[in-house]
Amino acid sequence: MRVGMPVGADGDVSFHLNGMPCTARRGDTVLTAILLQGDRLRASPFSLAPRAGFCLMGACQDCWVQCADGSRVRACTTLVEAGMALLCPLPPTPTPAVRAGTDAVPGDVPPGDVP
Repeated sequence: MRVGMPVGADGDVSFHLNGMPCTARRGDTVLTAILLQGDRLRASPFSLAPRAGFCLMGACQDCWVQCADGSRVRACTTLVEAGMALLCPLPPTPTPAVRAGTDAVPGDVPPGDVP
């Protein structure tokens, strides 16, 4: 959760996702940090549709993420920490904001970029 979190360099946390350096805000969950990099956490084993967590309270087991050291964390209830190295089984597809390099809200679709 970002409410009341500092803005600026003091509020940033560096981590790695699939070997790529990323930045999140201090206080973000692992799920938030990953979804700010793309549009999915993993793919559904049934339809291959993108998945981004389900219950968001640690009960459903849908958001397990593997760490580079072999441990696993529940992405929806674990806060991202500086130096974390996270692995997603399916690389996230960049959101339109990431592709365009803008500050658009994830989920916004720029004109002409309709899926």
